[in-house]
Amino acid sequence: MKDPFPMEYEAVIGLEVHAQLATETKIFCGCSTHFGSPPNSQVCPVCLGMPGSLPVLNERVVEFVAKMGLALDCQINRTNIFARKNYFYPDLPKGYQISQFDKPICEHGNVTVIVDEEEKHIGVTRIHMEEDAGKSVHDESYVAKYETMIDLNRCGVPLMEIVSEPDIRSAKEAAAYISKLRQLVRYLGVCDGNMEEGSLRCDANISLRPVGQEELGVKTELKNMNSIRNVERAIEFEINRQKNILLDGQEVEQETLLWDPDKNIAKSMRSKEESHDYRYFPDPDLVPVKIDVAWLSKIKDSLPELPEQKMNRFIGQYQIPQYDAEILTSSLDNATYFEETVKQVNNAKLVSNWIMGEVLRLVNSEKKEISEISVTPQRLADLLKAIENKLVSASAAKTVFDKMASSTSTVSEIIEKEGLAQISDSSELEQLVDNVLAENNETLQRYKNGETKLLGFFVGSVMKASGGQANPKLVNEILRKKLS
Repeated sequence: MKDPFPMEYEAVIGLEVHAQLATETKIFCGCSTHFGSPPNSQVCPVCLGMPGSLPVLNERVVEFVAKMGLALDCQINRTNIFARKNYFYPDLPKGYQISQFDKPICEHGNVTVIVDEEEKHIGVTRIHMEEDAGKSVHDESYVAKYETMIDLNRCGVPLMEIVSEPDIRSAKEAAAYISKLRQLVRYLGVCDGNMEEGSLRCDANISLRPVGQEELGVKTELKNMNSIRNVERAIEFEINRQKNILLDGQEVEQETLLWDPDKNIAKSMRSKEESHDYRYFPDPDLVPVKIDVAWLSKIKDSLPELPEQKMNRFIGQYQIPQYDAEILTSSLDNATYFEETVKQVNNAKLVSNWIMGEVLRLVNSEKKEISEISVTPQRLADLLKAIENKLVSASAAKTVFDKMASSTSTVSEIIEKEGLAQISDSSELEQLVDNVLAENNETLQRYKNGETKLLGFFVGSVMKASGGQANPKLVNEILRKKLS
């Protein structure tokens, strides 16, 4: 469809991604970070901001954020400082949030994404540590229409905020960037990346400017986007909204918008704050964080094989196409599943095909992680060995796979019970071929008169007559011999 807007404006987008760190306890106290506990059951004087309570930094938080910084090729600041970010909100009991301002732990990184087969480099301004606020609950099933409840379990849960440079120019680039960050935090084990539960959240700053202009336009901030798809939809909506305003000769207002995924629109929440509105100052209860060179070196050595490294290794070691390697390394669980299977089946392309086909289809249909499905790497390997050993045909193997997904039976048990064993007996196959040729005399004459493409018809007819159990390679050999 033709773009209804002339290409005279370009979008300038910066993203602020908040990742909830996968620590067992909060950033400044010993309260649990477990998701889904009863409201206000995981709180203490520290995370509630009671007078006289003092925060104590969780070292694991520093380790996790340093890992992410190293993975994004950031400069790790040896000295960084916590600051108080002052603002009022009902679910912020202290009246301020402990964050970092002018001296964050990580700066000047980059993320490389592929969009429409083109490489795009997006700068990372900073990564800093901070605590989460609580949660306001607007649920009319519990409270009156105009009442709000507060759950403070999330207060003090550790976050890292990843702030990009304004290098993103489209909703598609934004989606690719977030997908890459989500992949990285899961590879590193520092965040589960679950956007629906709020462990990975994204705010987008969007402005438009005439193409070729250096000066930035007035920006708006989009919040409440709980999936990568919603990020893309929300940004597309806001770009078009701002275009309409500018083309009408009006000015965009600086404000914060909430995305409504059900109505596919963004609603105004409040006027946008600037950094000076928060009155940042160093937190007097927390000393500067000093990072030891030896400690940082140890963290660097502990980094796992990252997605791009793993993808390149898969291409070289297993001789599979780049497309396969990209899918197999899209998550650490996928990559682990593949390698555990290929250890037992010396045919990497066969393993890859089955994982990208039947296995991921099962993962999607059951809405589970690949590590949770009943067809384990060992069971898949058993099935692929049965195919290689010609105990079952490739088509019948799909039926076996479906049975495996809903039972604990072994491959051999399913093949026997369902009567799916492949027919490789030459005399039995010859009889099937003779029957098919006899039943299709007219088609046989056409083949003899030069329509050799009809070989596929005969192969298919034999396979159908055998219930899909005939060995297709032997069927081809017998047919060619008889037809010659």
